[in-house]
Amino acid sequence: MPDILRAESSTQNSQHPTQNYFFNDLPEGIQDRLIPHMELVHMPLGTVLYEAGEVMRYVYFPTDSIVSLLYVTENGSQAEISVVGNDAFVGMSLLMGGESTTSRGIVQNAGYAYRLLGLRMKAEFNRHCELMNLALRYAQALLTQMAQTAVCNRHHSIEQQLCRWLLLSLDRLDDNHLVMTQELIANMLGVRREGVTEAAGRLHAKGVIDYSRGHIVVTDRTKLEDICCECYSVVKAETDRLLPYCPRKK
Repeated sequence: MPDILRAESSTQNSQHPTQNYFFNDLPEGIQDRLIPHMELVHMPLGTVLYEAGEVMRYVYFPTDSIVSLLYVTENGSQAEISVVGNDAFVGMSLLMGGESTTSRGIVQNAGYAYRLLGLRMKAEFNRHCELMNLALRYAQALLTQMAQTAVCNRHHSIEQQLCRWLLLSLDRLDDNHLVMTQELIANMLGVRREGVTEAAGRLHAKGVIDYSRGHIVVTDRTKLEDICCECYSVVKAETDRLLPYCPRKK
C-alpha cells in the first residue's frame, strides 16, 4: 500500500493509540501488549486500504481519519455502506474468520491511524473475552449502520442522505470541518454529482453548511439534525447503547 506512509516523529509525539475510543476502552493489559506492535501511519484522502476480496493483513485504529466501507458493482459503481473513525477499527472481517470482505476500504477524511497486524489482533481476540465482547458489540453497531444506510439510500431524498452522511462524519471528528469534494460525496452516496450539488446548495441556503472548494463547514448542527431523516438517530441511538465509550455530540 504505497500511499500509506509511516508518520514523521513530530506527528508521533502528538498521537497515541488511546485517541481511538475503542482501543482506549480495552483493559490496560491488552493495550500494553498491543502498543509496541502498532505503527502510526498517515492516511491521505482517497487512499484505498483494501479492495473487495483481498486478504486483509492489517487492522487500523483511526485517531483523526475516517474510512468509508464501499460496495463496488461489476461496472465500477460504488456506494458507501458504513463509516469507521475514532469510534472503532477497520478490519472486523479478520476477527469474524472471513479474512476478506466484499467491500472496499477507502480513506474518506485524511488523518492518521495506528496499524496492527491482523494476526496479532486475532490472537488477542481469541485470548481475551473483554476484547471479544467489545468487538462483537461493535459488530452489531456496524450491522445497524449498514442496514440503516441501505434503507436510507432506497427511501430518502439525496438531501436527507447527505445530512445523515455529514452527521455520521462529524461524530468521528473533533470539529465541524470536512475536506471532501462533491464528486467524492456523490461516489460515497452512490448518486449523481449534480444531485449532491443541488442538495448542498439547499443546505447552504438554509444556513446549515458553508461549502467552498472541497471544504465543508457545518454551521448549524441542530438544524442539520432536524432536516435529516430518522436514519441518523436510529444509528446513533444503537451505537450509544452498544458502545457507551464514544463521546456524545450534541
